[in-house]
Amino acid sequence: MLLVIETATAALSVALFDSGALIADYHEVVGRGHAEALLPAIRDLLAGRIPDTIAVDCGPGSFTGVRVGLAAAQGLRIAWGVPTNGFSSTALVAAGAPADAARAVALTGGHGEVFVEMFDVSPFRSAVPLRSLTPQDAAGTIPHARVVGSGAAAVVAARGWGEAVDALPRAADFGRLPPALAGLPLRPIYGRAPDAKPPA
Repeated sequence: MLLVIETATAALSVALFDSGALIADYHEVVGRGHAEALLPAIRDLLAGRIPDTIAVDCGPGSFTGVRVGLAAAQGLRIAWGVPTNGFSSTALVAAGAPADAARAVALTGGHGEVFVEMFDVSPFRSAVPLRSLTPQDAAGTIPHARVVGSGAAAVVAARGWGEAVDALPRAADFGRLPPALAGLPLRPIYGRAPDAKPPA
């Protein structure tokens, strides 16, 4: 069984797969409070079962949310002695998006910016790497009529045309990711440079 953990955004989302089939999932938009709600959600989802693999969202997203998910996955990995892989929030949103020849994802970031990444579908892969941009800058770089994600409305409003589909990553969509996007190294993807600067 595979346990999927997603806490990088405002959603708290966990899912359990067996032989590639989704057998249980929980998804709630909590905003904050992932640290308090995650382990009880996992406990209730597993109902006494122990997975043999864990996948966790490494970001981009909120700094705290990314760290909560990674810390929980690392702790469970040690406790259960199971392998653990990472994936990105933008790829998971793209995986759950309406069918298109290509997909543009924009997730709300920090300091008024959005995390932007574009994906091809056949094969499913990142076509334009992740960047953190203002909605105005993102509007000039995304050619797709449809933009998906929590930052989509800001991008579409900035450019004045297209369709915005509000969406957050759902752990239940993990099964749609190709192996290359479902097995990332277990390290945070912050998507932008840190705000704190080392002293000169």
